[in-house]
Amino acid sequence: MLTAIREAQVPLLAAMLLGACAAKAWRALHARAGTARADPAALFPAHLRHPIMILMFAAELGLGLGLIGTAGRFGHLAQGLPATIVRAGTALFFLVAVGALNEMRQRRPDSGCGCFGEVSGTPIGLRTIARPALLCASAVATLGLPPLRMPSFPAEAGLWLAVLAFEAALIAFLSPELGEIMVRLGHSEPCELRRLPVGRTLTALHASSLWRRHAAQVSAAAPSDVWREGCWRFVVYPGSERGRPVDIVFAVYLQSRRPAIRAAVLDADTDEVLGLTVTPESAVI
Repeated sequence: MLTAIREAQVPLLAAMLLGACAAKAWRALHARAGTARADPAALFPAHLRHPIMILMFAAELGLGLGLIGTAGRFGHLAQGLPATIVRAGTALFFLVAVGALNEMRQRRPDSGCGCFGEVSGTPIGLRTIARPALLCASAVATLGLPPLRMPSFPAEAGLWLAVLAFEAALIAFLSPELGEIMVRLGHSEPCELRRLPVGRTLTALHASSLWRRHAAQVSAAAPSDVWREGCWRFVVYPGSERGRPVDIVFAVYLQSRRPAIRAAVLDADTDEVLGLTVTPESAVI
């Protein structure tokens, strides 16, 4: 049973890599001039971003094809060295992705991961980071496997399908892109044009852990100011911190379920930033 679970990881990893590669290629072919980047390449200086994207594209394509090409007997020539190199490289690729996404979440919390092209525009959260961590563990599990073979009896084939279905469901849960795809299939407006009542934004904010963290500082029942910029709605509450008057500014991403929320505490007189807090998601509206 354990061997069948490990064997199922190879086609799953190959599908994820080749799917991400194809999505990036589609975005590159249909990108509009001046479109802002939403991927880890944005962490690098402008002159390095294009080479970095080409490197990521080549790595995903090479590793995806390599996993398929080394799954049989060819990958186990010379004591399995070709398969080991490709699978170890895949694990390293996803491990680097975990670090890059975590860094981007800290430095550019409003940007998406760009993992699957333009549909990966939702701000990076813990689920997004957990996905490459899971795939890294899957790649490690494939090290040392013998050549893959077709299931020899129905029960083994059923186990393969059950493992793939379970992991596909888990990856779907960890993928904010699924919601974006459903929105696009429903021909929904882009978030910049999305109409979301202020009341729903306040409901999501008041149900969030970030609100509970700052509730003791808030000194008014209603916000002193509310405005919108692009995909974010900003809500300002007056408050106090150690006897010092402050403005607590919440930024709520405009989506109907589990919006990302950020908060900043500003000195009411000087607008000096006294603190920043981030939560990837709040409660369902």
